[in-house]
Amino acid sequence: MDALQSDDPRELGNYRMLRRLGAGGMGRVYLARSPGGRTVAVKVVRPDLAADADFRDRFRYEVEIARAVSGRYTAPVVDADPDASLPWLATSYVLGPDLTDVVAAHGPLPERTVRALAAGLAAALQEIHAAGLIHRDLKPSNVLLAADGPRVIDFGIARAVDGNRMTQTGVVVGSPGYMPPEQALGQEVGAAGDVFSLGAVLAFAATGRGAFGDGAASHAAMLYQVVHGQPDLTGVPQSLAGVVRACLQKEPAQRPAPAEIVAALAPQGVEGALSDWLPSAVASTIATHAAGILDLEGETAPAPAAAFGPAPAAMSAPGYGYPPVVPGYGSVPAAGHGAPAAGANPYSTPAPGTVRLGPAPATASVPSRRRALGLALGGAASVAAVGGGTAWWLGRNGGTAGSAAAAGGKGSSAQPVGENFTTPPAGVAPQPLWHRTAADDSTDSEVPLLVDQGLLLVSGDPLVAYDMTTGKPRWSKPDICRTGAELLFHDGKVFLADGDYDGVLVAHDVKSGEETWRSRLGKQLNVERTIGIDAKNVYVTLTDLGESKSATDYRTAVAAISHTTGRQVWLQRRDWGTDEYDVQGAVFGKYLVYTDSKFNLTVRDTATGDQVWTKKIGDDWSWRPTVADGLVFIPGERLQAVDVETGDTRWTLSPNGRRGFYNPSVVDGVLYAGDHDRGVWAVDIKTHKRLWLCDENSRGAQTFLKAGTTLYGAGDSLAGGVAAIDAGTGKVRWTWTDDQGTGDTWQIALSGNRLMVTNGPEIYAMPAV
Repeated sequence: MDALQSDDPRELGNYRMLRRLGAGGMGRVYLARSPGGRTVAVKVVRPDLAADADFRDRFRYEVEIARAVSGRYTAPVVDADPDASLPWLATSYVLGPDLTDVVAAHGPLPERTVRALAAGLAAALQEIHAAGLIHRDLKPSNVLLAADGPRVIDFGIARAVDGNRMTQTGVVVGSPGYMPPEQALGQEVGAAGDVFSLGAVLAFAATGRGAFGDGAASHAAMLYQVVHGQPDLTGVPQSLAGVVRACLQKEPAQRPAPAEIVAALAPQGVEGALSDWLPSAVASTIATHAAGILDLEGETAPAPAAAFGPAPAAMSAPGYGYPPVVPGYGSVPAAGHGAPAAGANPYSTPAPGTVRLGPAPATASVPSRRRALGLALGGAASVAAVGGGTAWWLGRNGGTAGSAAAAGGKGSSAQPVGENFTTPPAGVAPQPLWHRTAADDSTDSEVPLLVDQGLLLVSGDPLVAYDMTTGKPRWSKPDICRTGAELLFHDGKVFLADGDYDGVLVAHDVKSGEETWRSRLGKQLNVERTIGIDAKNVYVTLTDLGESKSATDYRTAVAAISHTTGRQVWLQRRDWGTDEYDVQGAVFGKYLVYTDSKFNLTVRDTATGDQVWTKKIGDDWSWRPTVADGLVFIPGERLQAVDVETGDTRWTLSPNGRRGFYNPSVVDGVLYAGDHDRGVWAVDIKTHKRLWLCDENSRGAQTFLKAGTTLYGAGDSLAGGVAAIDAGTGKVRWTWTDDQGTGDTWQIALSGNRLMVTNGPEIYAMPAV
């Protein structure tokens, strides 16, 4: 922002000029004030252009289209005189820098700011498109960042959607690196073209460089990359990469609509997303600058300056509302209380390699368009992989008993009902509907989740029930849930070995967490663990203190307890040397199937507890038996299918050179298993033939459930997350992770159209799309 020169007008219409903001190909832009005290940006046409009748017609058209756009996230036209000797256009002055200068001074923006920026800009595009216009030059210098949200400015090359345009035939207009492929090729450009530009702007905001080339590259090279290359999205937060990648699809029809982006990133409303959205360094600078603007008064004319001559070659003027660089803008506070450490981003902690720091020069001139383009573009292009923690959320019109594993963690199937969520584009994952963080070390990541009666229960101490709609805790009970306790439920009750380790089984009401009954089987019998449940009984392991060989060597047992009365139905002692802990089970029809730490696989009759058979089988005891279609499936170097009635091996599946299988899930007659090379297999359990092998990034999925035609997989502790896979083809539709690095196993559960997800203490609800 510069002082007025002798050749600058002092008044235009009713507006008094205060400062010169910048210059562009069309003319100069001034800071001005109305008699009533309103601060505006006035764009004044160059004298030589004002003498051109054709240009006046084009300027009159620009005024018309600018007047047509009036919304929360654009800078509205407040006055104009296209017939004045020097035609001019006044817009609301936006107290905020443009995106180019923010990134130049502060480096890449933090994830939360980019997310809010995306929602605001998408809302701006909705306003522009609703007026029947296409912007066609959305780029960082045309985006102003104000305290209450971004503003899109400069409709100088906008065209009407109805096809009336005044640009020359055959001339490509727009900004290299930000225009869509169809615009670069001189083809028809629709509203989807602005969406492509939005994706490029967001990539710049998140990384500090352009997605399609270096600023030093020629325009032709950048245009070639836009048309034929893939965007370089290295450094874009994984939670946003999918939205950005979807916007940058080459085919216009494959790009999301602005309304879909708004719904994805701001499901509770754009204004809420923009609350306190700017980094403190930027917000502080804006506030200081705002105070200075309010104090500005007109100045007397200084000494004569050079005549108002031709402007540099450029497509439009710099941003209307803010001096590109002001003294002290972007400076980092000294280390100390409330200040970032040396070398740290002053307002975020992005991934290594994405932080660009350093104060701006104390003073600087208005950047040229060439410099602005150089700042906006940088980095080589590379092919980005599909998935990888992208985020998307879209809204549109459009059992009484079991274990937590059966309900949602192992082999569950559901038909989406209730809420409706739109299926996102390929490679784009749903945005979490809510997120909660449990207390440190309070959850057990190895235990499947329980969903029942609108509540999500996560095994741990305290045991907490979360409202699945809001994420708010409905109840929390300390000291009732042992470490690693399975969450077995029936008819509104969850059954737990008591948290006091007194050896009793306790039934708790799922809705309230209150105890409904407790059962002790005998003075010498201690319930240690619940291992299975069916329509009549809950099955437990016990220690029998009445039978011991030493002070530490006790006999163990298995028992069935009626979950209606809490009374023992049967009790069967196990062989000496077996452990009461690390037993995991499942119920299939009339059989209780369980594994233990001695590498035993055992089957008992649920009516009597009699042992049907037991075998030393498998090489990994830490798996919960998967039973379906009369078969028990055993993981390992090969996948074995064992007859549940006889223990005989019915068939085996070779990994075909891969490194073996994790414990599988069976859904609707299809077995799904992750392998040790992070692939996912689908196998028909009747023909034991492989249907497909997914070798894409599936986040190391090991636990599976299905809703509709989508298979959801929960990953392991190594770079895990959630993957959505087409159940028919094995193609990955999207993957998502929170990048928390907890080192915990991920768990998922389904309830209606909601996918409940945990990564250690991090708890999420996501649309099952």
